Amino acid sequence: MSREESSAEEAHATTTTGLLLRAVQDGIRIYDLGRPLTIGMPQSPNHPAFWHALPRRHGDMVRADGGSAANDVITMGTHVGTHIDAFSHVSQDGRLIDGSDAVEASRGGRFAALGAHTIAPMLRRGVLLDVPAALGTPEGCAPGYEITPDDLAATAERQGTPIGAGDVVLIRSGWGRLFGDRDAYTGLESGVPGVGEAGATWLADHEPHAVGADTIAFECLKPGGGHSLLPAHRVLLVERGVYIIETMVLDELAADGVHEFAFVLSPLPIFGATGSPVRPLAVVGRG
Repeated sequence: MSREESSAEEAHATTTTGLLLRAVQDGIRIYDLGRPLTIGMPQSPNHPAFWHALPRRHGDMVRADGGSAANDVITMGTHVGTHIDAFSHVSQDGRLIDGSDAVEASRGGRFAALGAHTIAPMLRRGVLLDVPAALGTPEGCAPGYEITPDDLAATAERQGTPIGAGDVVLIRSGWGRLFGDRDAYTGLESGVPGVGEAGATWLADHEPHAVGADTIAFECLKPGGGHSLLPAHRVLLVERGVYIIETMVLDELAADGVHEFAFVLSPLPIFGATGSPVRPLAVVGRG
């Protein structure tokens, strides 16, 4: 390699792109924060269930050379499984976050201004707030427990992970351990732990780009209350402009003590939709 080529390579290695590529080449670990999409998985009863079928199976048509193909069809609500809420998802007193009339904005069955297609792909600093670990109940919060601003602040301080503007903040309640039991996870009778209005306001005051949780809704759901009131959604989606990601897998991150990472997410650009299925990733170096 000539001196000029060596100098060019060294210069490239110090650029943002070069540093990113070097980090990947040196080795990374990827944590998959998304749930597999399966028939019968837990979900909110307010949304169409996931269904998957094979309309064409191997052998239904065989080509002259012996080749065959299978293909699929899926149907599902956009708020089923691990998903992100667009700003069109929730209104308050008939208005969306931009002040537009929610009914008028949905004319034609599409939200052209605030649909899922307007959510840009994310590559941001991610922070996991492992609330049960900070509370001394590492398995998880109690059913229906409201995670308070004091809980969130104490968790961030304990971990040494202050929240910065533009971050993606993920709240572990420990409820994800119940995902295999549909009734337990949806928690209609028991309630589900999560932030309420005060916790959502505390988070919004730190100006995150998005927040997420391991529960079916980014809310504290009281026993028997279901989704009758969703104040955290109002604060975040209508008042403060913070995206919400739900039904996440967070226990592996917590078990490994990973509280800070590169967060990657790209919604499906479904024009006018109120949300999108996603497969979020947490990326950390192996060094």
